[in-house]
Amino acid sequence: MLAVEHLGFRYAGAPPGSADALTEVSLQAHRGSVLGLLGPNGAGKTTLISHLSGLVPLQRGAILIDGEPLAAVRARTPTRITVAPQDFAFYPMLTVSENLACFASAARITRPRLRERLQACMAATQLERFATTRADQLSGGLKRRLNLAIALLPEPELILFDEPTVGVDPQTRAFVLDAIKALANGGAAVIYTTHYMEEIEAIADRVLILDHGLVLREGALSELLAEGAMAMTLGAEHIEPAALRSLLGAFGTLEPQGAADNVPGAALRLRLASGVKPASVFAALDAAGAKIAHAEVSRYNLEQLFMALTQRSLRD
Repeated sequence: MLAVEHLGFRYAGAPPGSADALTEVSLQAHRGSVLGLLGPNGAGKTTLISHLSGLVPLQRGAILIDGEPLAAVRARTPTRITVAPQDFAFYPMLTVSENLACFASAARITRPRLRERLQACMAATQLERFATTRADQLSGGLKRRLNLAIALLPEPELILFDEPTVGVDPQTRAFVLDAIKALANGGAAVIYTTHYMEEIEAIADRVLILDHGLVLREGALSELLAEGAMAMTLGAEHIEPAALRSLLGAFGTLEPQGAADNVPGAALRLRLASGVKPASVFAALDAAGAKIAHAEVSRYNLEQLFMALTQRSLRD
């Protein structure tokens, strides 16, 4: 549905020599699919979302909806794309039903469709019991659900979620994620931005990792995770810590464990070199007379891939 091609953007007044906010960013979002958008602070995520929601002008590149320029689509049918922002985007002095009616009017939803959409969106977000409650009296989780209900009012084809679960309890987070996945299963295209890697792993079909305005990696979630190196967490007895580290180091890279590095029996984390199989490590330990006390084998997860691509330095 959505194609972003070679998007570039530089803010007015940016210091000379500084990098552009976006450089040659390309992506696609498909109907019935969730695209997870990841990046540290300052990566360019907000600038990208601002382009897609029409808040900043296009400088370089193209944004197409079904092959048609975004500006033309928005001029004709502005509600084909909606945003559920990180900030609460409703009127605190109005009730839930009054907020929905207000935003339905802004989206030009008229009778007889109006009543149906109000009821459907309250039902989808389970807000019926709070229809007459003022928005400023809702809990944080209910406010997130009101944000979601407002975004769903015009039945958009593309929905942009920007950190929709910040500050909510686990039950609300699970509800929001299930609701978003249901939207995609119903045929909508979804772009989901978050810092919670486990949320992306739970609902995304494809992932785009952005940093310093550049696309570092993009692809199917399953493919990105399959690229990750195999990892082993091992604890062994009847072998000195130094000897164990030396033996394991021949099969890959050991992660520092701090004070635990020299504690007999302490579990060590080993990232296997390309082509090395866990069975080879087990055979070497057996040959050395070591007894395995603990063993786990896994692939690096999305967070570990993200950290490897974006580095570990703090971002402002």
